[in-house]
Amino acid sequence: MWHFGGAGSAGRPAPGTGAGRKGLKNDALGMFSSVVIGLASTAPAYSLAATLGLIVAAVGLQAPIVIMLSFVPMLLIAYAFRELNASNADCGTTFTWATRAFGPRTGWMGGWGIVVANVIVMASLAEIAGTYSFRLVGQDGLAEDRLWTTVAGIVWIAVMTTVCYVGIEFSAALQRWLLCMEVGMLVVFAVAALVRVYTDAPPTALHVSASWFNPFEVTSVKALTSGLLAGVFIYWGWDTAVSINEETVDSTRIPGRAAVMSTVLLLIMYALVSTSAQAFAGTGGSGVGLGNADNSDDVFSGLGEAVFGSDSTGLVLSRLLILMVLTSALASTQTTILPLARTVFSMAVHKAVPARFARVHRRFLTPTWSTVGMGAVSIAFLVLLTSFSGNVLADSIDSVGLAITFHYGLTGFACLWYYRKMLDRSTKDLVFKGVLPGLGGLIMLVLFLYATYVYAAPDYGATSVDLPVFGPTGGVTVIGLGALLLGLLLMPVVTRGHGVALKLQRSLLPRRLPSHTALASASRYLPADNGSGVGGDWYDVIPLSGTRVGLVVGDVLGHGLRAAATMGRLRTGVRVLARLDLTPDELLSRLDDLVEQTAHERGDGHGGPGPPKSHADEARGVTCLYAVYDPVSGQCSLARAGNPVLAVVEPRTGVVGYPELPPGPPLGVGGAPYQSMELRLPPGSLVALCTDGLLQAAPGRAAGLARLSGVLAGDQDRASLDELCDRAVTALLPGPVDVDATLLVARTRLLDRSQFTQWELPPDPAGVAGIRTAVGKQLRDWGLEDLAFTSELIVSELVTNAIRYVGGPIQVRLIRDRTLICEVSDTGHTTPNLRHAASDDEGGRGLFIIAQMTHHWGTRYTPTGKTLWTEQDLPSADGGPAGTAGE
Repeated sequence: MWHFGGAGSAGRPAPGTGAGRKGLKNDALGMFSSVVIGLASTAPAYSLAATLGLIVAAVGLQAPIVIMLSFVPMLLIAYAFRELNASNADCGTTFTWATRAFGPRTGWMGGWGIVVANVIVMASLAEIAGTYSFRLVGQDGLAEDRLWTTVAGIVWIAVMTTVCYVGIEFSAALQRWLLCMEVGMLVVFAVAALVRVYTDAPPTALHVSASWFNPFEVTSVKALTSGLLAGVFIYWGWDTAVSINEETVDSTRIPGRAAVMSTVLLLIMYALVSTSAQAFAGTGGSGVGLGNADNSDDVFSGLGEAVFGSDSTGLVLSRLLILMVLTSALASTQTTILPLARTVFSMAVHKAVPARFARVHRRFLTPTWSTVGMGAVSIAFLVLLTSFSGNVLADSIDSVGLAITFHYGLTGFACLWYYRKMLDRSTKDLVFKGVLPGLGGLIMLVLFLYATYVYAAPDYGATSVDLPVFGPTGGVTVIGLGALLLGLLLMPVVTRGHGVALKLQRSLLPRRLPSHTALASASRYLPADNGSGVGGDWYDVIPLSGTRVGLVVGDVLGHGLRAAATMGRLRTGVRVLARLDLTPDELLSRLDDLVEQTAHERGDGHGGPGPPKSHADEARGVTCLYAVYDPVSGQCSLARAGNPVLAVVEPRTGVVGYPELPPGPPLGVGGAPYQSMELRLPPGSLVALCTDGLLQAAPGRAAGLARLSGVLAGDQDRASLDELCDRAVTALLPGPVDVDATLLVARTRLLDRSQFTQWELPPDPAGVAGIRTAVGKQLRDWGLEDLAFTSELIVSELVTNAIRYVGGPIQVRLIRDRTLICEVSDTGHTTPNLRHAASDDEGGRGLFIIAQMTHHWGTRYTPTGKTLWTEQDLPSADGGPAGTAGE
């Protein structure tokens, strides 16, 4: 693809998905530039020229108050934008926020609503720019020719697209000049009109009256709603100040403030100009009257000469007024491309649209495909609308109102739902994060539903379409609602990948954590809220031999199906290796070998140690923390790969500590060998294992650990672990989740001394009979006489083998848990093998018999040798086996 910057400046993919990490030019704009762009996006002069007549036609003399009332829902939604941006300054705005609040499908529709609104309004902007271009040079005949105005509109869209392409700073500088000219001329026009009304009043003039500001004077609810919808249109566009947040200084604060300030300045400007224009021209249906249907789509073209006069000075000012409307439309065209391109860019970064739209220009640091692509789409829509609409300007203005109310309303509700768990923190949070955004969303919803019903009337607007099922339908509804419904049809296609990945991820994680004697546990997994966020975090609680339990958390690089599948492979590998009773350091070493083998089989081209190359297998660079807790001794053995978080809360003092585990490289990147470390955990100790994703909302790792400490230290009342997980997630991730996060918490227990017993034996065959007798007596004391015979046989066989083949001291231990566990430990390091003895063999049947009489058996190595263990099911109340819990 050819780029405006030349062959040497070809676009590159966005380097990241997080706010401020997509490769756009950071810190390019300040507060003044943000406010300027927010105001310019609304095109004050053009908006008034195109809609003031429509509002007067709907509500008559109450046009000023209706325009002022339209400000209220806009201010409420501006607060929603401010609060959401403060939490997540992503240029995708409604798309990103609605995804986080309601999921990828709703987020997609929010982004689509922005695209629809901006593409539709580009048609009206291009139409007015083309018309005023010809009027500026005195070619009124061409200004009335639809073909030539369309051609001129296409040219202007292409020019403004180029301006947006070459850099945000150049765009902002151009906007500052255009807006100053626009606002200056509006003030001159308003003052001149009012001076004429009270000094040299024309026949149409009316003195300003208090009734103009009384909404109850409006004749009907339908008229009021129509006026409010048109009023919403003239305020729309200030959110561009938020769409460029990733290119703004202090991106979490300044864009939100600029949005609120823009709406307030628009209120002042619109109230002044609408009141002065109505006072001068009146609401009559002829001449320069604002109710004249011939001027309804452009009230300033006739008012200029009437207000300024026909002398030389008046003609110059009239031409400047025309130029002002033209520059207003051009400025808005440019600033409409900015949020349109950045919304599509963010959607592409988050995999909601093809990734090609996520490319950034190497020199200009602006979106390439999304900017050029959306300019081309706008041109195509202008040509399409011109081909069948009777009045491009009127139909596009009315239909864009549907898309505006849709995505603004969705943003209001997203803010309310997003912060729902924080509304009780303070009155300020309740008002600005809940009440105001929720009320704004409700108002927008009512306007959307009512407008859809009204606009569907065949006689509404300049165009009617005969639909197969619904019959004749207003063209405004067909354009506005039809464009939104098109997004609903496309949504399943573009969100399917996220849904499949999330379903796969959920299916590969534990459905529930097993209950265990050694500890109580609870967990939380939060997938990233953006479309590409489903990744490879996992957690597990693994029952091991001897009532021990394994705890694991891990984090796979990348997102989507491949990361989820990689997570599934690694989780399965950990469970298999854990059941071999490997020590934590050896388990991680074996897992590292598995990662290396998998990567080489996939042919990722990474041939040695060091960080993984881009596009390498997701398994490379995996972080993992594995711990084994023994409730008999209270010892916990741990090892780590990478830098996951481990927190331990002392049960008596509530002090939170972060044990310094021996460092270990992430899996698959090579480096120093893994090491285990032993911790002594008193009963009731609280252990928290989490991935770095849980700390992402904090300004740094230290701040995140401090927040986690605050939550864990507050668990003195020994609340349920599920409640503790909820509090931790609420405190550490109150809003955005750029990467998935996992939290696993456990409260340790010690096995009661009455539940186990052990004996030390010398390597003397004479001791076998004694240990058989001791085991039988202990089982009778536990009320397990039914298991005495088999247990004596198991102990006899294992102890005899230890004496015969190993020698040295021998330890026998019985544990009564959910199964009866028998352990025989010796100093040998050779694992006995189960085999099928031939009919003429004199030995080799011992382990075979044990395997037939037990539910599980196995071998684990210890620092002093090995332990052979068996598990037998406890008898149930009716005399049958009770089964094994937790399997």
